[in-house]
Amino acid sequence: MRSTRRALLGTAVAGALAVGLGEAAPARAAERRVQVAVLLYDGFTALDAVGPYETLCRLPGVRVFTVARRTGPVRTDTGQLALVAEKNLSEVHRADVLLVPGGGNRGIIAAMNDEALLDWIRRLHRHTTWTTSVCTGSLLLASAGLLTGLPATTYWASRPYLEKLGAVPAQGRFVETGKIITAAGVSAGLDMGLHLAARLSDEATARAMQLAIEYDPHPPFDSGSPEKADEATRRLALKLVEG
Repeated sequence: MRSTRRALLGTAVAGALAVGLGEAAPARAAERRVQVAVLLYDGFTALDAVGPYETLCRLPGVRVFTVARRTGPVRTDTGQLALVAEKNLSEVHRADVLLVPGGGNRGIIAAMNDEALLDWIRRLHRHTTWTTSVCTGSLLLASAGLLTGLPATTYWASRPYLEKLGAVPAQGRFVETGKIITAAGVSAGLDMGLHLAARLSDEATARAMQLAIEYDPHPPFDSGSPEKADEATRRLALKLVEG
């Protein structure tokens, strides 16, 4: 049953992408693959990394890989889930796209004070086509000095910290400034990922990918931004993410 489902899903995805690519697919397959590095660190938030991964990993000519201080399992902010890092920092000197996820308080604060990690982000950024972040991942970009004076977004409760780090907080699910794209909190990584998919391929392919992952959100509640939520909801939200 599982293999049948996987085969059906693979067929559906391939078909959806074929609609967007048309006759251009064979030509693109021969091109050098675009390298997308997804940074993992202890305490990162799972959907920050996995959301954009799902929007990019099936794009023709794109290779998405995970990288951390050490290869192997890296725990998320809940401590209950781990993703596997394929490569360590010393192995990755260049990437076309850098994706930096956010994390819980413990994880993001430790990462912001990790000079070796910040230096790696700076070095990779020099050669990227796109440098991106999701949620509080923008605090890492700002700590590395990449957002000074630039419009950027982050998790709603972290906007004051982003400003203190020299960025200019901006509204929106994602903000593109030059080659830097920052996404707002957690689920906004899906929006940013689809936008990036269009940049790496074309709009038709990105539209097909949105259908391939059936991203058509209609949440049961209208409390998905601090402007829509009341004070009690905002307090409970922060309590939940802090664990």
